[in-house]
Amino acid sequence: MKITRQIVADKIAEYLHGKLSQAELVDWAERAMMDADFDKHDVDLLTDIVGRLGLADVAEFGLRWQDCEEFLRRLGYKAKVIVSAD
Repeated sequence: MKITRQIVADKIAEYLHGKLSQAELVDWAERAMMDADFDKHDVDLLTDIVGRLGLADVAEFGLRWQDCEEFLRRLGYKAKVIVSAD
């Protein structure tokens, strides 16, 4: 599976929306680092971000909102927060 900016951004968004747990995000990132074919135009960027996502379950690294926001920015996206009473 080719890993692109869009795929990584989608995984981060799924995590931020609660559709993907941190453990699931880490598992996806670890498998991606081992098995995937990264888009050759963005290989350095993608391996840096996906590699960091794969370490999110390590206490020293963790995964903060600011980290996700920065990753999305580097991928060419902007994170927005919407607060709702629903």
